[in-house]
Amino acid sequence: MSVVIRDKAAYHRQTDERLDRHFDAPDWTPRQKLALACRVLAMEGHDSALAGQLTARGPRPGTYYMMRFGLGLEEINASNLLLVDDDLNVLEGEGMPNPSNRFHLWIYRARSAVGSIMHTHPPHISALSMIGKPLIAAHMDTTLFHEDCAWLSEWPGVPIGDEEGRIISEALGERRSILLAHHGQLTAAGTVEHSLVLAMFMERAARLQLLAMAAGEIRPVDPALAREAHDYRHKAKTIDATFAYYARRALRQDAAVLD
Repeated sequence: MSVVIRDKAAYHRQTDERLDRHFDAPDWTPRQKLALACRVLAMEGHDSALAGQLTARGPRPGTYYMMRFGLGLEEINASNLLLVDDDLNVLEGEGMPNPSNRFHLWIYRARSAVGSIMHTHPPHISALSMIGKPLIAAHMDTTLFHEDCAWLSEWPGVPIGDEEGRIISEALGERRSILLAHHGQLTAAGTVEHSLVLAMFMERAARLQLLAMAAGEIRPVDPALAREAHDYRHKAKTIDATFAYYARRALRQDAAVLD
């Protein structure tokens, strides 16, 4: 039996075709997706009391879904999310949004393609942010961030004002992730699913980097291979399937998250 050797591009096309044919994302609403993302990040150790914010664009221009201040990630349900306007005034729901959500607004205004932003203070990201080291994409699982993770080297302070929003938005630029010195991480992508996967894997990347730095010198990967892996890992259907997997885990813990 002869073996057919194909160009690798053919297998990329085959993967895309099979993903389109065999994977259908669950029909969750934007509110439900954001609530699920909160629960997933809680499971993954991103909670830091009330610090951190997860947001998504709302049903009308200039509106946004946000967590209610005073609730932790593991307490969020679809029904207790707030809908706010472009000045953090509540349009639907009870309570107030986190004042630090103001810097999200700067990113949404600058990047019309961004549909969801996730900012948390997980332990390994926070530790890396304390030693002045940008994130290094040197493992297949971390190539999501190859040339796609910005670095803000100076902490601008508590991000409740417009100046912090401007600084963070400009530092992020057109990238989908940023490591914030002395602070945490932020991901900004087109969908809740995409931002959630980036937030999860950014913390994992920081953990791997700290482990590797403790053991020796990190060896770089070939940039061309890193770019290929980056694009492969960012395939929309792969992102959606990854989100669905972690969402199922969250739902097994508490199906009421969708209420």
